[in-house]
Amino acid sequence: MGLQGIERVIGVAHTTVIRWVQQVGVLLPDAYDPDDIPQVGELDELETFVGQKRNKVWIWTVVDHFHPGILGWVVGDHSAETFRPLWQAIVCWQCFFWVSDGNPVYPGFIPEGDQIVSKTYMTRVEGENTRLRHYLARLHRKTLCYSKSVDMLKHSIRLLIHYLKFGEVPIPA
Repeated sequence: MGLQGIERVIGVAHTTVIRWVQQVGVLLPDAYDPDDIPQVGELDELETFVGQKRNKVWIWTVVDHFHPGILGWVVGDHSAETFRPLWQAIVCWQCFFWVSDGNPVYPGFIPEGDQIVSKTYMTRVEGENTRLRHYLARLHRKTLCYSKSVDMLKHSIRLLIHYLKFGEVPIPA
């Protein structure tokens, strides 16, 4: 639900919820080291908005094909410059191959022969992106709820990924 929905349910001002998300968000990492180095990685991106509908941003995600959970992500535009820091964080895994939707950015990073372009084999990453959309109202496809800043979007994603991985919500000091 959105922040004002949380305000109605728990009886705390949405500005208090915003401050709490910010306080916790800065303490959490963007990614957690995988328990096992993935053999097959899946890459995808989902579109959302910041500030207003015409300000599009993309959340690029990477997952292990065989295990649940988002292993890495980055927020930005739909360019190679946005994808580069995510790739630099995951290239060390040396996956046997990467599954993607054929985004034209990927061949500039993934060696030829190491990429499978197929929506059929992207079930894990599509499922994780669906979970992001399910839990964060600001990511719903047709909604009036959206992030007012990229930082708040990042804090919300960090908090959700932490919750999904550990099953607990950190409390700021």
